Amino acid sequence: MIRCATSQTNKLAKLTGSLAPFCESQVGNSLLSFRCSEPSKVNDTEDRNMNNPNDLSPATFTHRIAQQTDTDVIRQLMRASIAENMKAFLSASEIEAAKETMGVDKTLITDGTYFLIETIHEEELVLVGCGGWGKRKTLYGGDHTVGRDDSLSDPNNDAARIRAMYTHPDWTRRGIGTLLLDLGEDAARKAGFKAIELGSTVPGEPLYLARGYVEVGRKVEAAANGSENTVIKMVKSLG
Repeated sequence: MIRCATSQTNKLAKLTGSLAPFCESQVGNSLLSFRCSEPSKVNDTEDRNMNNPNDLSPATFTHRIAQQTDTDVIRQLMRASIAENMKAFLSASEIEAAKETMGVDKTLITDGTYFLIETIHEEELVLVGCGGWGKRKTLYGGDHTVGRDDSLSDPNNDAARIRAMYTHPDWTRRGIGTLLLDLGEDAARKAGFKAIELGSTVPGEPLYLARGYVEVGRKVEAAANGSENTVIKMVKSLG
């Protein structure tokens, strides 16, 4: 379990009361409470990779903007997510290849467009998901990824980006991916963008299709280890 770098325990409370058959969220200026009583079925990646299928207890999630001091815990979550959540779709060598286009992108943190999803677990604040949106032209990848373009996008002519979406393998099927998309799309829309794009891995594609994203291109390249690495470019209107 990944403990968070900063404490916000006073912002969290355990969810009580009757279970509802759906997830709901409220987006406020600083704190979002996301209730999930049954596992979300929109993400096939999450459906196939839940580590604790008998633990579907309700949870209360909050979000905050990531800080540079969170980089280490973000990296830990990404490594766990990549290692476990892709197994149903990719071979070990393909997962290794995918790492070339995944990882921490510090420009998202600097820009204040990267979200951390947290919850209380066993009386500790833990990081369970991360992801955000980009106002720069880089479509995917971490600091190490070749071919980045960090120039700013023009909301009148360019699409915003959904970037670096990860869920901890112990917390899949809880709607965290959907919550992150809601946060990113809402923020991009408020910034004046009319459309949003992303570069999806094969495991992430089912969620994005379910959320209205449409494939507009697919790039398959040979990674350093010789395995294929597939990135699917997808777009959605924010109108």
